[in-house]
Amino acid sequence: MRFELDGKTVFVAGHRGMVGSALQRRLAQENATLLTAGRADLDLRDQASVNRWFAEHRPQVVFVAAARVGGIAANNAMRGQFIYDNLAIATNVIHAAYVSGAEKLMFLGSSCIYPRVAAQPISEEALLTGPLEPTNEPYAIAKIAGIKMVEAYRRQYGVDFISVMPTNLYGPGDNYHPEHSHVVAALIRRFHEAKVSRAPGVLVWGTGTPRREFLYVDDLADACIFLTKSYSGDRPINIGTGEDITIADFAAEVAVTVGYGGEIEFDASRPDGTPRKLLDVGRLSQLGWSAKVSLRDGLRLAYDAFLKERECAALLAAAG
Repeated sequence: MRFELDGKTVFVAGHRGMVGSALQRRLAQENATLLTAGRADLDLRDQASVNRWFAEHRPQVVFVAAARVGGIAANNAMRGQFIYDNLAIATNVIHAAYVSGAEKLMFLGSSCIYPRVAAQPISEEALLTGPLEPTNEPYAIAKIAGIKMVEAYRRQYGVDFISVMPTNLYGPGDNYHPEHSHVVAALIRRFHEAKVSRAPGVLVWGTGTPRREFLYVDDLADACIFLTKSYSGDRPINIGTGEDITIADFAAEVAVTVGYGGEIEFDASRPDGTPRKLLDVGRLSQLGWSAKVSLRDGLRLAYDAFLKERECAALLAAAG
């Protein structure tokens, strides 16, 4: 049965994040009423506040895009915060959506839920078949709990709640923190600053040999809307491009995008993370969706957004 968004009230939990912002841009194309709530008004980790908000607003559709996220360094250093915050967000929002009568809910997981060493490309059936990558295990466990909660609520209560597993994301609204960002944002910032300062070389964490898959965030948002309308099932669905690239080759692509011509060096003392992480997107392809933005075009768009965000931040700082 096809689910229609026409005329529905839609709550995007985490609307200010990279994924939530992309969902807002995509939902602007739908005839739906968008509901949002900032952290000052609604702390998604606070069960009582979440229950009150849902009881008052009763959204018909819910996207659980809120999460505490970060790169390898942040996941490894803030293990307690990552598992607590993400468990609390998932359990509070999923349960409140059920109690308030939401018609549809989508929980966004992460490709890090899969075993560290899994057959490539990674199918949805690989979930819980092996040990996780140690550096982001707390985050992964929290995401797995959310996925299993969605599955359990479907089976016990008959609700139309689904889960999706995005691959590595990048694009407007990313976090460019020098220590806590994901690889795409970290490299865009590093190469840009090296270009501005005319540094002779840029140091990239790890050996450069791991392979990763990257999806432009607006493609993810489009896939989420597509699946909201066309999919209802117990099994989570992977969202990705079906193609991967070594970190070394990816770093070279970022350097070209930014316009940096210096040397690229690798710091093997830093952790590599999972050796390879390519999602099997066969089920999504069979349903009729595929990514539209190429890696090169996506990096160009991401770098343009980075420059605009920097310009806005500089203007705000100058204004006082």
